[in-house]
Amino acid sequence: MGFAHTFDHGTWAVDKGNFKTCDQSAFCKRQRALKPGESPYRALLETMELTSTRLTLQLINDNNKVHLLLELYRLQGNITRVKINELKPLKPRYEVPDVLIREPSTDLSLLSQDENGVVLSLGSESQRVIVSARPFRLDIMEGRDVLMSLNSRGLLAFEQLRMRKDTQVDPEGEKKEEADLANQAEKAKEEEEKVEDGMWEETFKSHSDSKPNGPSAISLDFSLPGVEHVYGIPEHADTLRLKTTDNGDPYRLYNLDVFQYELYNPMALYGAVPVMLAHNAQRTTGIFWLNAAETWVDISSNTAGKTVFGKMLDYVQGSSETPQTDVRWISESGIIDVFIMLGPTPKDVFSQYASLTGTQSFPPEAAVGYHQCRWNYNDQEDVTSVDAGFDEHNIPYDYIWLDIEHTDGKRYFTWDPHKFATPKEMLQGLMDKKRKMVAIVDPHIKVDSNYKIHNEIRNRAFYIKNKDGGDYEGWCWPGSAGYPDFTRADMRDWWASMFAYDQYEGSMENLYTWNDMNEPSVFNGPEVTMHKDAVHGAWEHRDVHNLYGFYVQMATAQGLIRRSGGVERPFVLTRAFFAGSQRYGAVWTGDNAAEWDHLKISIPMCLSLGLVGISFCGADVGGFFKSPSTELLVRWYQTGAYQPFFRAHAHLDTPRREPWLFGPENTALIREAVRQRYTLLPYWYQQFYHSHRTGQPIMRPLWVEYPQDPATFALDDEFLIGKMAKLILTCVPQVWFDVHTFQKHNGAQNLYIPVTISSIPVFQRGGSIIPRKSRVRRSSTCMMQDPYTLYVALNPQRTAEGELYIDDGHTFNYEKKEFIHRKLFFANNMLSSENLAPDAQFSTRSWFERIVILGASKPSKVTLKTADGQESQLEFDFDASMSVLTLRKPSMNAGLDWNVMLQ
Repeated sequence: MGFAHTFDHGTWAVDKGNFKTCDQSAFCKRQRALKPGESPYRALLETMELTSTRLTLQLINDNNKVHLLLELYRLQGNITRVKINELKPLKPRYEVPDVLIREPSTDLSLLSQDENGVVLSLGSESQRVIVSARPFRLDIMEGRDVLMSLNSRGLLAFEQLRMRKDTQVDPEGEKKEEADLANQAEKAKEEEEKVEDGMWEETFKSHSDSKPNGPSAISLDFSLPGVEHVYGIPEHADTLRLKTTDNGDPYRLYNLDVFQYELYNPMALYGAVPVMLAHNAQRTTGIFWLNAAETWVDISSNTAGKTVFGKMLDYVQGSSETPQTDVRWISESGIIDVFIMLGPTPKDVFSQYASLTGTQSFPPEAAVGYHQCRWNYNDQEDVTSVDAGFDEHNIPYDYIWLDIEHTDGKRYFTWDPHKFATPKEMLQGLMDKKRKMVAIVDPHIKVDSNYKIHNEIRNRAFYIKNKDGGDYEGWCWPGSAGYPDFTRADMRDWWASMFAYDQYEGSMENLYTWNDMNEPSVFNGPEVTMHKDAVHGAWEHRDVHNLYGFYVQMATAQGLIRRSGGVERPFVLTRAFFAGSQRYGAVWTGDNAAEWDHLKISIPMCLSLGLVGISFCGADVGGFFKSPSTELLVRWYQTGAYQPFFRAHAHLDTPRREPWLFGPENTALIREAVRQRYTLLPYWYQQFYHSHRTGQPIMRPLWVEYPQDPATFALDDEFLIGKMAKLILTCVPQVWFDVHTFQKHNGAQNLYIPVTISSIPVFQRGGSIIPRKSRVRRSSTCMMQDPYTLYVALNPQRTAEGELYIDDGHTFNYEKKEFIHRKLFFANNMLSSENLAPDAQFSTRSWFERIVILGASKPSKVTLKTADGQESQLEFDFDASMSVLTLRKPSMNAGLDWNVMLQ
């Protein structure tokens, strides 16, 4: 929920004046004024030191003689790390902690060296990095191809920390000669101009930033030969393929509470992941810029703006210009610390990034189900009534949510004593139905001496300080609020302890947590956030800003784990995030609106997050602001049911929109969409497990699976969930089966499927096997031991494969090898189940009640053979018109070996 909820309804649109442009952000304006050219930096090769894992050498800026230190590392898995810092900074510069899970250095060796530079091997003989001395640049090569160049456009910049010069005129100056006075005045004027330039002080609207450390910005350019498509750097409400920024602002990464954001622009939103992927038909690479300060990213391209005709003309005329994309990163403070991930495949880049920052946390299975939320369910009776409504209308759900009004006066970890007087009774009622609740816990703490949480934080000196050393206070939902310093490990540890059942009164094991407003949102702060000169121990807020939400979610997730003695998996939703946030839970796309374009943008927004490790993504179904038309609401449910995080949410001032309030026909349509989600829960859960184990995205763009097909590179209105596709309308060389009708579609043709209000265009890929559960009950937990149906979609070679993953659905016992993981495959007219984890131990009562084979031929008989050698004949039906074979009641246990032979 954003700051401007309290505004008049007629002004429901972002007030761009609340947020800076690059021209209003002094460091961005300064850095952007530097134009490509010869770099003033050169490498001092005589300072080079090389160990088995690291190269260091000094760089010098020939304009101001400041020395920098370059460090170069080769990391395991085809990653190169480049760090640049001042050689002798006036004081330490911030280096981001806690985001990397490991820094796996590996061998680095010198291939050659002369007065012009050095060449280092990157493992394989053909991959190397060339360090050129004058001007300094880095080129990463494979064979004769340049994969990426750094500082090739001369835009490396490093504003060194310095003492502020006295800008006051000497009071004795009156006695001096007029020329001296004029000279001093000129100097003072120069300094004033610098101050106006925002180097030592900056004003935005009514807010002043004191900048005690002065200018400290950094910048570096990267050139990507052969690349026309770049992706990532969320969060922005924009297309999946990033646009060039030559004619407007750069993409901004600065976590902000943006009220009803505009679409298709580079403005900053709630989260920031400074990771960009570059892709062409030959290779995928990635750039991870590890910096938590305000960051701007410029993108330019030599092919941007060329029409298809123009490109054809180049081709006909034999134009030899290779497409190239140039990227420039600019950050306000910190150091340059960049990881270059060299792929070469999309899946390799995902693995490389996961090796640095970790994978998507494995959620409880229930969290993959449907979530019902609004600001706010009024009281316990309202919760009970909504819960009963789902049963009455036969719509499953797993979590019901409470927003800020459930608390005692916006004091988090409390309950309104009148509206939620007996929370355990309410939670027990949900538990009896195997359902759960999420309650909001925001990081702004009401300043109130009668509030235990506030008193503890103040007494322990855990609040962020203002520049004068007092506790920083800002305005948020409770009124005057303090902001705990989550960058401190001891603060996070204390916060985690507050989720203990004996601390968080009224909480039970089926209560989970939502961290909102954690950018942090400060209603009366600059850009609706915290002053940059607020203090976190030795650091300013400007250094750590984009990490704040990451730390809030980290501490909260730790609290939910700890309250169960480390047994239960947590579920925590966050609005603000950074690189590595995937380790702690889910994110959503914030305060969207009930508009068709907002429904459409949810797809590229979640796809972009998936590409940079955050798979557990969704958007508020129906739109947070305004009221959706009935058709929009239905369509949003149909889309949300095929996105990883599936939650309906709505603003306080909108009419109620529970699924049964729009007439029986629409209730049936919404019910069907939600039930489709539940039938596919085994498949979704398996996708989450796979993502947790490998770092591969769950919801993925088509180009990830078809990396050599340029027709897929810019598509962002259709996507894949593993082997299943939503809205395939393009030419991909594959056989696809409509999951509802079993209609077969051959690939390499454009599919235009007539879509009615009751149809959701979803297709299963030929060659895949997908498990479903067709007995939908009131919640996922009620379905745990239910039987499976296998859908086997044959490819033209008449083969198919898939997996089945089963565990207890909620504990960390899977880490102790307590799970079932089986490979399912069809070949030579035989379907088999094989154990992928022979050392794992888990049992299930679930069995297979049906097998449906798409693209099949009619057999004369079907024989089931079980692990104990028993054979039996299975009954079957064959639909010749659709080539669909259905095997009835095979009845083998889901955890055992078996095979089914078609004869």
